[in-house]
Amino acid sequence: MSESAQEFYGRWARLYDLIARETPGIARLRRRAAAACRLEPGDTVVEMGCGTGANLPYLRERVGSEGTVIGIDFTRPVLERARAATAEYDNVHVLQGDATEPPVGLEAARSVANGADSAVGEDVAAGDIDAVLATFVVGMLADPAGAVDDWCELVGPGGHVVLANAARSDEWYAPPVNAVFRAIVVLSTPPTTRLRYDDSPHLRLDAKIDAAHERLRERAVAVADETHLFGVVRLTGGRVA
Repeated sequence: MSESAQEFYGRWARLYDLIARETPGIARLRRRAAAACRLEPGDTVVEMGCGTGANLPYLRERVGSEGTVIGIDFTRPVLERARAATAEYDNVHVLQGDATEPPVGLEAARSVANGADSAVGEDVAAGDIDAVLATFVVGMLADPAGAVDDWCELVGPGGHVVLANAARSDEWYAPPVNAVFRAIVVLSTPPTTRLRYDDSPHLRLDAKIDAAHERLRERAVAVADETHLFGVVRLTGGRVA
């Protein structure tokens, strides 16, 4: 992620936190995404691009007090909110790092995280991870399909990878919904001072999400393939073959 993008998301961390937790229907979606990870008590789950930590309590419910939840994000103000939101849990850890080079296993040495949580990343090897969750993340990546490949390798055969992302709706009532969606995408794409783009941000986002979800279907046996929130949010979860 570029420095300008980090500044952008850091500046709006408080607003994003509000949207992430209070949007109608979003809690149900996050609970469904956590369920699609097919976690058991004692499991280890990593969330790529955890943002302000809205998913982390739902994941912790699934793994229980004996499991491990690791949230990874690149933007420090966002992570500070995630840490505050999960401070009551001693088995939920938030690390600063890149979702395409997650600070777990061998990559932990590259992490820019501070304190005890960084040591947790060093202790978690790729084979120890039971599931990876990424919500509203792949649209920000240069190579979303490649990231999905990496996450599948991280969990290995039998592990689960779950994606949830916003894209244009295909429902019969899509036109007004998509008009709102397009405006939101433009306003949330840094830099926000631009009124015109060489290629439409919402179309670019759609292409990235299509590529990521299709790659997951190729790599895994799908256990969930759903739409939520007026058809705007696509959720795909699978067990890696």
